Amino acid sequence: MTDLKFVYVTYIEAHPEKVWEALTNGDLSEQYFFGSRVESEWKEGSRITYSRGSKVTDWGEIIKCDPQKELSFTWNNKWDEEERKTPTVATFTLKEMNGTVRLTLRHENLMEADIVEEEDTFVGFNNGWPAILSNLKTLLETGRTLPPVIA
Repeated sequence: MTDLKFVYVTYIEAHPEKVWEALTNGDLSEQYFFGSRVESEWKEGSRITYSRGSKVTDWGEIIKCDPQKELSFTWNNKWDEEERKTPTVATFTLKEMNGTVRLTLRHENLMEADIVEEEDTFVGFNNGWPAILSNLKTLLETGRTLPPVIA
């Protein structure tokens, strides 16, 4: 386990129910998460997967599932070339603030290779997550996603 982590905070003009739905509904995740469909039984200990087409690209196990408040799960990626002793852990925390949700993503147990100090790429948790969560925010606030960006 390492102390390296990536934290991203955004404020979304929506109710916690809508943000939670976006995090847990495959039809919505496909729209904002690079075409990835999230699926799970949404209870602690259950499997969570992200699939593109019929192929699972990311998977893990739910650690905590407190609807409209916190979702935490282990994270494994099909393309991960690093040898890990423990999987990374992604945690979404929602805090309602008078019609706005403060959404915090904390991705922990990272390795140096997980952070990519390059511009114009979605590779690396520090590049991919901001793009995904900006797209989620735009979808919930406007009903549409950001225009496709080629990186």
